[in-house]
Amino acid sequence: MVNRKMKQTATVTFAALMAVSLAACGNSNNNANSKAKDTAAPNAATGSGNAAATDAPSDKKVTITFQNIYPDPATPSYKMIHELTDQYMKEHPNVKIELDTLNTDQQKVKLKTQAASKEIPDITMVNPAAQMKPFVDAGLLAPLNDVLDQNGLKDTYQAGLLDYYSFDNNVYALPDGNNIEVVYYNKDLFAQAGIAAPPTTFEELLKDVKLLKDKGITPLAIGEKDSWTGSFLFMNILLRTNGGPGFLKDVVDGKKTFEDPAFVEAVDAFQQLVAAGAFPDGATSIDANAGGNIFRSGKAAMWVIGTWETGANDASSVAGKVGAFQFPTVNGKGDPNEFMLAPGSAFAVSANSEHLKETKDFLNFFASEYPKKQFELKNAVGIGQKVDGDLKAAGYSELAITVAGLFNQVKGGDLSFDNTMNPATSQVHLSSIQNLFVQKMDSKAVAKEHQAAFEANK
Repeated sequence: MVNRKMKQTATVTFAALMAVSLAACGNSNNNANSKAKDTAAPNAATGSGNAAATDAPSDKKVTITFQNIYPDPATPSYKMIHELTDQYMKEHPNVKIELDTLNTDQQKVKLKTQAASKEIPDITMVNPAAQMKPFVDAGLLAPLNDVLDQNGLKDTYQAGLLDYYSFDNNVYALPDGNNIEVVYYNKDLFAQAGIAAPPTTFEELLKDVKLLKDKGITPLAIGEKDSWTGSFLFMNILLRTNGGPGFLKDVVDGKKTFEDPAFVEAVDAFQQLVAAGAFPDGATSIDANAGGNIFRSGKAAMWVIGTWETGANDASSVAGKVGAFQFPTVNGKGDPNEFMLAPGSAFAVSANSEHLKETKDFLNFFASEYPKKQFELKNAVGIGQKVDGDLKAAGYSELAITVAGLFNQVKGGDLSFDNTMNPATSQVHLSSIQNLFVQKMDSKAVAKEHQAAFEANK
C-alpha cells in the first residue's frame, strides 16, 4: 500500500467558501477598471418584476434566445437553467425563452461565426478577460451596469470578480462561477490499485498511474478533442515548475520567454504522463463531456478539472466515492495551495438585441435567482455569488465540503492560457499541447514553437 496523508476538512460554512479573495489573481491581463463593491451580500432577490433597463418592459409578445453551455440533462446546471426559464415564462406569459444549448467548444465556434455577421443571440456566454475583449471591442455586447444596479444584484458577487468582465468602467457579462482546478479521484479505484491516499508529488502521481494501469484502470480521464482540457492540465504543471504564478505575465512583460527552463520542464513532465499511459486511448477523439463521463461512470480513477464539476460528480454513479486534492508539486517545486483559477463563463447580452429591455429584465431575474437555485440543487460550490447557508446542514456531500475546504486554502494562482494570451498565440498553444497526446516531441522545440507564435502575434 502507498501511505500518504491528506488533510481533511470536517465542516465548512457556505459563507466561508464564498470568501475566496480574487486579489490573488490580480495579474490577469484584462484591462479592467471597474471594481465590484466589497459589501455584505443580501439574500438573492426573489422578484422578477423590476426591469433592468431604464424603461419597464412592455407586455408585447417577445422571444429571447438564450445560448448556453449546459447540455447534459443529468447535471444540476441543466436542471437550473430549465427551471429558472420555465419559472420566468410562467410569470411573464408574453415572453418566450428559447434555449440554444451546446457544449463549450461548439458554443465558442458558433458564437464566433455569429459575431462575424454581428448577429449574436439575445443572451450568450463568453469567457473572461482576453477571450471576451474582441466582442467588447466590436461593440457586440451591451453594458450591464443597469442590470447590476437593480435589486442589489451587484453586491451579491464576490469582491473583485466582476473585474474580469469589465472594460472602461462597464461590466459586459455576469459570471456563472468562480472556480479552481482540482484533481477528483475515485476512492474505490484507488483502493483496488493499493493506493492509500492521493499523491502529493509528481513522482508519486507517476507511480500511481502505473499501479492503476496494472489493474486495468484508466488513470486520468480527459476529453482532448476539446483542446482546452489538455491545456488546463498542462498549466497546472507549469504553475509548479515555475515555482508559482505569473509565468505568462512575465512572458507578456518581456521578463521571460517560452524557452525558459520552467516551460521546457513542464513540457517534459506532461510528456511523462502521456508516455506512462495516463490517459484514455484515443483521447484526442473524445470531447470534454465524454471525457468527464469516463470518470463519472467509474471507468477512470482521476480527473483534473474545475470545481464546477462537483455537483455533476455528486449526481453521477460515482457519488459518495469521490474525493478531491490539490495538484502535486513537480520536481520539488510549487505550492499545492496555488491553483489554476477559473473565473467562470458569463452571461452577456447582445447590444443589437431587438428586445433589449425584456432581455435585461430576464437576466436580472435569472442572475438574482441563480445562487439560490444552485444551492437548492446542491450545486453551489464554486458559484461566483454570495449566499448564506451551511453546506453540511443543507445536506451537501462530503465531496462538496472537501472542495469548500480547498477553496479556503487558496493562496493564489494563474488564469488559463487562453484567458491571458492573445487568440493567435493561444491557438498555437492549444494545438501544440493536443499534439503531445499523439506523438512525442522535443520539449525545447515545443517551447520554440510557442515563442515564435508569441513574437509573430504581439
